[in-house]
Amino acid sequence: MNTLIPGSLAALGSAFGWAIATILIKVGMRSKSPVAVNLIRLYLVSVMYLAVLIPAGKLGEILSSRLEYLLAAFISAQFGFVIGDYFYFNALNWMGVSRTVPITSTYPLWTMLWAVLFLGRRVYLHKVLGAVLIVLAIVIVRRAEVKEKVDPRGFPFALLAPLSWSIAIVIMDWLTGYFDSFTLAGIRMLSAAIGASVFLPSKFGEIRNTTAREITVLTGAAFFGLLLGQYLFVYSTKLVGSQVSAPVSAINPIITAALAILFLKEPPNSRIMEGLLLAVVGVLLVSL
Repeated sequence: MNTLIPGSLAALGSAFGWAIATILIKVGMRSKSPVAVNLIRLYLVSVMYLAVLIPAGKLGEILSSRLEYLLAAFISAQFGFVIGDYFYFNALNWMGVSRTVPITSTYPLWTMLWAVLFLGRRVYLHKVLGAVLIVLAIVIVRRAEVKEKVDPRGFPFALLAPLSWSIAIVIMDWLTGYFDSFTLAGIRMLSAAIGASVFLPSKFGEIRNTTAREITVLTGAAFFGLLLGQYLFVYSTKLVGSQVSAPVSAINPIITAALAILFLKEPPNSRIMEGLLLAVVGVLLVSL
């Protein structure tokens, strides 16, 4: 059975999940720092995964897994959801969205490079071209935003974020040969929650003052972004490899922009339409 189409559709589904999560956070979160938000989301989604893994008998399977696999999953989670997001959040604070995202959106290209070098994957020219078009689409959309003041300290952080994410994705790609998709996604989320807890002492006051409305919004964001989105991304990677799943899922900022126009009533512009067109062409090329 050809896995390319279902794998690409799963990657698109993950992009939609991440985009919905972003919209929910934009709607409901006004008074929390990014690190505090990330901690709350990771704790909430860990409970969600445990609610499925424990009744399914997967927790014992996880605990009996080979130590090197669990260690690799833990490292992947730290690069993806702790280190990478730490670089990303700080770059956003210092440089603003419009300058940060074009740099951090290069992670599919890094992922494809690592997949070729370390996993022996074959990447055809049209897939590389598709990934480039998707990154270009994101650059066009983000440049359409209001320009913000740039702090030069943010630039190295913006460079390090996609490198960190790409390392996390390639390690995860390798692990898909040893775990089923949901179990691997759960291990990574639980590992991320444990690793991110290093920030808990400094953010405990913020988390303690979280309102019921914020918890509701973050529960939705955790479900769509870290449960559904991450599961679909892991599933896609298992089917087609990270050299396909990463560039396809990378259109999530474009989807976010479209959802913001529909639900947040943000005004559309020609740059966003150009970006959407380029993203569609890029996804088609990657999926061939």
